[in-house]
Parts: sequence; structure tokens; C-alpha cells
Amino acid sequence: MAGIAAFLMRRRSPVGLYIRLNASLWKWLPSTLRNAELMRAYGTILHKLVCRRADRRQFTGTFFYRNRPQLELMRRLTGRKPEGATLNIAILGCSIGAEIYSILSTIRAARPDLNVRVCAVDNSAEVLNVAKEAVYTSQLCDLVGSSIFERMTEGEFEEMFESDGRAARVRSRIREGISWHLGDAGDPDLMRVIGRQDLVVASNFLCHMEPAEAENCLRNMARIVKPGGHLFVTGVDLDVRAKVAHDLGWRPVLELIEEIHEGDPSVRRDWPCAWWGLEPLDKKRADWQMRYASAFRLNEDD
Repeated sequence: MAGIAAFLMRRRSPVGLYIRLNASLWKWLPSTLRNAELMRAYGTILHKLVCRRADRRQFTGTFFYRNRPQLELMRRLTGRKPEGATLNIAILGCSIGAEIYSILSTIRAARPDLNVRVCAVDNSAEVLNVAKEAVYTSQLCDLVGSSIFERMTEGEFEEMFESDGRAARVRSRIREGISWHLGDAGDPDLMRVIGRQDLVVASNFLCHMEPAEAENCLRNMARIVKPGGHLFVTGVDLDVRAKVAHDLGWRPVLELIEEIHEGDPSVRRDWPCAWWGLEPLDKKRADWQMRYASAFRLNEDD
């Protein structure tokens, strides 16, 4: 009952009404007006208010090939590996597996010679099992609240899946080399469990944490990146990411920085009225490269 009462109070509060009214009006504004400097400043203030009031919780909704420019940058970076090299990748908060198989499909198509080994980590046994089974149905799409295939072309779907019309299973050649770990990205013991990695990917779960928890988690992730390796981190409070990147001396990867920032329309369109929304890229900021980069080169002095 106390939870219901708190929910009703939030619904009736003047601040809650103000946010809901802004959310309704914002989507009707022309893009030229939304992108005007004064409106962006207003949106920043509104987003901070939304974040302070947020009842943050994790979501399992996602898509295959969610951010194509990000996948392209991974392809370019791994393309620099020597012939026949081993590539170790950790995908943290891997959820139902769409990101795992999108990354593996991209890299294996470009570099079939590489020995790719993936550590898939999530703190939910249920979603980890879905990812491991690699079978996707319309019922699963209903469960996560979206069609996880909607950003794929027909050719990409055929390349990735074996389908009988009722269920789609990721092809075995794409699923090779994955180890599955039930664990928390913020666990200090994570490096001992999975070892250091050439590439660490943390997408779309840090924004659902309170800032202090997200910062601690991000610092812990950095420890498992090999010297000179790369960390990809999206779906995170930009103040948190920029602070940690600055404190730890990360080097932002500038290649495709703007394309990746705009590469996931589902988070860009939800700013400023949802806590997971991603603000427009602003090159007038002195720190814009550090703030808006989603890929970093780490631990070069280790």
C-alpha cells in the first residue's frame, strides 16, 4: 500500500504534471526548434529534473544491430589485429544476447581468420539463459516490448538465423567461442573471473543505475581492459562517463564519434523527458570529444 500511495503522490505532484506536460509538448516541436540553442539549454534543465525523480530500473528491450556505426568502429579496430590473432571480448550486461550476436556476426564476417573469444556477463540468470539458447520468438519480442529484429535487413536475418517461421535460432558458426558468466559488472572480483580483455562492451545499462553506483561500476570495468585495449560504453549518464574518463586518463576514439552518438534513435528521441535519453551532441563545449565519445583506449601506461 505504501508503494501505491507513493506512486499516486508522484502522479499528482505538480513536478510530475510539469514533466508529463513537457513530454507531450516536446515531441510535437519541429526539429529546428528543438535544436535551437535556447531550447537545448531548457532541455538540459528538464532532463536533470527528470533524472532526479527517476525510478530507475533495468530493461531487457533491445535490438539486433542496434547501433550500426558502433559496430562499424569495432570492425575497423579489430581489422588491425594480425592475421590469425586471438581477440578477447567481454560483453557486460549482455541481456538476451542481441548485442553479442550482432558483434560476433560483424567481426566474423570481416575477419574470419581471428580466434574470437567472448565472455558474456549478466546478473540475471533468466536473461543469460535466453542469450545462451539463442532462440528468438514473437513471444520473446512481446516480453521485451519491441521487435528485436526491426533494425535488420532481410539479408542480415538470413545470414544470422535458421528460422522455421515460428522461431529463429542464431547459426552455430556465429555462436562459437562464447563463455557465459552469471555476475555483476560492478563486482571487484570480475577481473579474476574473466581476465583482462582486448575489447570490453558495456551498453545501455549504466543509465539505469544511480550515478554513484554507475561510476563505481564503470571504474571497475576499466580494470579488465588490457593495456591499449578499448572500452565501448553507451547508455550512461554523460557526466559520469566524462568524469571517470578524465580521472583515469582514457583516450577518446574520435573516429565515427558523431555517427555513434546519433546511431541509436531509440535513446536520442527520448531526450530530455526520459532518464535514459541522450542529449544532442554539442561541439561548442570545450570538452565535447571526451563527453560524447563512446569508445576509449585504456590503460596505455600499464
